[in-house]
Amino acid sequence: MSFSVILISTLILGGSGIIIGLLLGTADKKLAVAGDERESLVREALPGINCGACGYPGCDGAAAAVVKGEAPVTVCSVGGNAAAKKIGKIMGEEISDTIRKRAYIHCSGTCKNTRIDNVYTGVKECTYMSYIPGGGEKVCTYGCMGYGSCKRACPFDAIHIVDGTAVVDKETCTGCGACLGVCPNHLIEMIPYERAEFHVACASNDKGKAVMAACDTGCIGCRKCEKNCPADAIKVDKFLAKIDYSLCVNCGKCKEVCPRGTIFDENKAV
Repeated sequence: MSFSVILISTLILGGSGIIIGLLLGTADKKLAVAGDERESLVREALPGINCGACGYPGCDGAAAAVVKGEAPVTVCSVGGNAAAKKIGKIMGEEISDTIRKRAYIHCSGTCKNTRIDNVYTGVKECTYMSYIPGGGEKVCTYGCMGYGSCKRACPFDAIHIVDGTAVVDKETCTGCGACLGVCPNHLIEMIPYERAEFHVACASNDKGKAVMAACDTGCIGCRKCEKNCPADAIKVDKFLAKIDYSLCVNCGKCKEVCPRGTIFDENKAV
């Protein structure tokens, strides 16, 4: 094959590539769909952590959903009130102050307080353990297993296993809710950051005798807290006390009368 043939072939191939490139570039401009500039503005207003707690694939996905009207301007719990107001301004919506929330784990079944009735040697994962008869090493089948599924799910390192039980760091928790879905015993609740000071650290629906056999701090449903609450903020249902934080005035009367030490004041050392 002569040099001239190779040269001509190369020129033809190169020229064809340039022409195709120009045609594609023109088509791209002609067929392009104009993007909504609000999407980039909303994206800038988000924290940029990409934790996925909002249910969308990162902050880009959340921004797109807000602009399309598929998600509210309050979509990001991590950004909180500040982010919601910025996004609301971009979207032309008036936003009132939102209540900051954080996670609380309703269990005080530490190694000291609860009893162990078996030894588990498998994968240390609460979600796996929940499928095994007995649901963990502890006698109480309602409480924290202590294997840290919630800790691993938290993108902010706000949950730690302390003495066999998961504990939330109030100041570090952003209220993203990533931990909620991984607890097989549904012990985690999102509560108001500011108002909530007293907590029922138990989730057992067993009767008193069974609770006392399983844990030293479990709720026995005696109703003393309910009877002594001046704000009618605590009720006992299915042998378990539950605080309505919208009514609670943090007087501490419930803690004073609890015979089991089930109700904790987070402002004091437990």
